[in-house]
Amino acid sequence: MSDPNSSSNASIHSVIVRAATSSDLNHIDAFLTDFVSAGRILPRTIDELELLIPTGFVAEVQDQIVGFVALEIYSRKLAEIRSLCVRPIMQGQGVGKELIQACLQLAKERNVFEVMAITSTDKFFLNCGFDFTLPGEKKALFMQMRDEP
Repeated sequence: MSDPNSSSNASIHSVIVRAATSSDLNHIDAFLTDFVSAGRILPRTIDELELLIPTGFVAEVQDQIVGFVALEIYSRKLAEIRSLCVRPIMQGQGVGKELIQACLQLAKERNVFEVMAITSTDKFFLNCGFDFTLPGEKKALFMQMRDEP
């Protein structure tokens, strides 16, 4: 099988975005390792990832995961985009947008009122239709209650 990280394969083979399944769990965990090491996302235990699988999506090229995202639904009012990661060689090719669209479609199907994203790449999310403000020009403020390893 060809390496989905090579740029020639990225342009030749189409990307498939599909719902994550429990059989993807270990592959997703391995895929996310580099992103965690680089400080791009927070570490997730297998148990935490398992909880995200029912509302998660993978992007694949030739049966190899090149992207992952999950929609964590807190209530009918609010859900959050979690752990969006796209293999660097695949970035800029619409994979992230397809993953976000899958999450937004799921939110729509579940009648979720708002979807939020906490990110260091705000330009990407702005291009996907997100905005900085909440209804009524309110802002979301956060206080971290635990130290991350």
